[in-house]
Parts: sequence; structure tokens; C-alpha cells
Amino acid sequence: MTAIDRPLVTRRASRRALVGGIPIGGGAPIVVQSMTNTDTADVAATVAQVRELADAGSELVRITINTSEAAAAVSEIRRRLDDLGCTAPLIGDFHYNGHKLLTEQPACAQALAKFRINPGNVGKGSKRDSQFATLIEFAIEYDKPVRIGVNWGSLDQALLARMMDDNARAATPADADGVMREALVASALESAQQAETLGLAPDRIILSCKVSSVQDLIAVYGGLARRCDYPLHLGLTEAGMGSKGIVASTAAMAILLQQGIGDTLRVSLTPEPNGDRTREVIVAQELLQTMGLRSFTPMVTACPGCGRTTSTYFQELAQRIQTFLRTSMPAWRARYPGVEAMHVAVMGCVVNGPGESKLANLGISLPGTGETPVAPVYVDGRKTVTLKGERIAEEFERIVEDYVRTTYGGDARSPQPASADRTIAIKAIA
Repeated sequence: MTAIDRPLVTRRASRRALVGGIPIGGGAPIVVQSMTNTDTADVAATVAQVRELADAGSELVRITINTSEAAAAVSEIRRRLDDLGCTAPLIGDFHYNGHKLLTEQPACAQALAKFRINPGNVGKGSKRDSQFATLIEFAIEYDKPVRIGVNWGSLDQALLARMMDDNARAATPADADGVMREALVASALESAQQAETLGLAPDRIILSCKVSSVQDLIAVYGGLARRCDYPLHLGLTEAGMGSKGIVASTAAMAILLQQGIGDTLRVSLTPEPNGDRTREVIVAQELLQTMGLRSFTPMVTACPGCGRTTSTYFQELAQRIQTFLRTSMPAWRARYPGVEAMHVAVMGCVVNGPGESKLANLGISLPGTGETPVAPVYVDGRKTVTLKGERIAEEFERIVEDYVRTTYGGDARSPQPASADRTIAIKAIA
């Protein structure tokens, strides 16, 4: 008899960098990052959004530092977050004038856990090297790691022109797109080497090369991964809004993650007007969790629905349970270690419902169209009770809570009906 093995993900070997005490690379778990879209000079708004992102599960949060007022606000932002018990490390995003801002506000450098520098806009001509050096010198003085983040929308034009000229003189010139991809990688590697020459330790450097095309991202990171051992930050830049941004980011990063490439990532979604910024965090977590690379929040399996499930009840219950699990996690995370790996199934009919429910830690199989209006509940593969009535949702939530307390917290289990085959009304559950 033959068997089909699951493919193993072998992480790319890399150095390990510490960002505010969080390890990046070197075999450490892949870290989820996000970015605020507030005016950093607005301390209250920025603190509130950083906390929202951190509560949603963002382990690193990047903030824009583009003005003197923004740079001056960073220390106060850090102080207020610490007072609130929010320890998420802050990353300073510098473009064009970072060297001036840190010179004016050295306390900003102290409050940040990492700098992000884009070598394409750190300076032009003769000023580029000195301005890049200033940023690196601050990183060395305050012992901060640096992400050298190349972006093809702001690629170093002098480097690109030089490489295009060299390519034109070649006996067999490469296509222009291929040269641009090579220029992205060269920009990151040359800047990293320059930082090391200035005295920044190799284990204080993280690289990224972001593009907005799925196939180009896969190609660029494949080339970058083969040519260095720095930790790599993944992200499809300008991914877009809604389903397009989610699909594009997932399509690109899932392939790289399966190849073992990537040590930290961000899903760069364009939020809808007044939309929830935390959505990018949830998508990043779900990407890693559905691939089996990390666990963040109990996952819900739910069927898509068909002509057997003309009622919307199972959809409403699946949504309710998924929301319940995610909103419960901030409190559960500390009290119930391991709960993030819990699996819950909410199924809509008898075709796959019992089977999926038995495979989950907790499962409920709701009645489909024309089926007996009862809902069997399975706990660790065993049918424990069959629910019916108008309060199935509330009572299933109670069963979930009881399972979490007893399985991950060691509490005594609440009394359950004596017979697993007994069909009872919801009001009869203790």
C-alpha cells in the first residue's frame, strides 16, 4: 500500500535579528507586522491605532516619521503605549529626510525598536551616501536593527541606469524587466554591504524587495534568498483593496512561504473608506495559520452552503462563532496556552457535517433543508449532546467556553447531559 506524504516546509537558513526582543529569522516563528495610517504627530490617534493593531495580533507596528512633529511625538507615543500595557515594538518608517529628523530628535531613535530605510529615496547624488550613513550611525549608536526596504516604485534610479547601460553593452542583453528585478536585489544587497562597512552588525539587518506583481515578487525574493542570509520581510506592495488585495498577497506570499522564504510579513491592504485597519493583521494571521506555519486564533471550518442549506442559519452561526473566538483571544491568550490551535467546525447539513465535526475539537452539524431540526455536537470526535430550539447559538458558545476552560485551563467540566444520544431542548442545558 502506498501513502501520500504532506510536503514539508523547510525554512530558509538565516541570521537572527532581535526587534524589541522579538526574534526575526534564524528559525524563529514568522512574525506578523502592520502599519498605522494615522498622522504620527497626532499622539492620541496613533496610540489608539497601534493598540488596536497589537490587540488584533500585530507583533510589530510601523509608523510614519516624515515631519519634525511626527519625530517629536514618538517618545510620547511609546510612553503612553507602555502605560497601557501595550508592548508592541514600534518601527520608524523614514523617507527622504530621516537623517535630519533623527538629528533633530535623537529621542525618537531611542523610542523606536527598528528603523526602516528605503535606499531609493534616502538621498540623491553625492548626498545619498552621507545621508544613508547618518541613519546607520544612529542605528549603531542606539543599538537598533534596520530593515533596508527596496520598493520598485522608488528604486534607486542611478543604480537602475547603471545596470541598464551595462546590460545594453552585453553581447546578449537581458530583457528590461529582468534587469529591473536584478536591480531591486542589487540595491538591497549593496545597501546592506554599505551598512556593514559603516559598522552595523550583520545580525542587525533585515531586507525586503517589494513589488506589486505576484510573479515578480516570487522571482525577486527567490533571487534574494539565494544570495544572502539576512532575515527577509515579505510583502506585496500596493496589493490593492478588498478581495483583490487579499488574493494577490496570498498568491504571492503563500508560494514563497511554502519554499521556506520569509521571516516576517505584512499584508498591505488598501482599507475601504473608514475601514478597519486591523483587517490586514487578520489576513496575515490566517495566511500563516491555514498553511500550518503558525497558530493565532482558533479556526472555524464551515461549509459553503448549497441547495440543501437554504436557511442562512448555519452561515450566521459560523460568523458568530468566528467573531466570538477572535474577540475572546486577547483574554484567552494569556490564560489558556495552546487555545490558538483549537479547531471548530460549524456545518450546515448531514452530508459532511458529522464527519467534519468529528475531525474538529468541537463541531456542530446543523439541520439542512428537510432534515430533522436538531443539531448534534461533537467534542474531540465524540457526540456529546444534540441541541434544538431557538438558542442553539448561545448554548454552543457556552459549550465552546467550557471546552476552553477545561482543556486549556484545567478547570472542572460543567455538567453535561448523561446520554450523548438524547435529543433535548436548549433550555434544558445547565
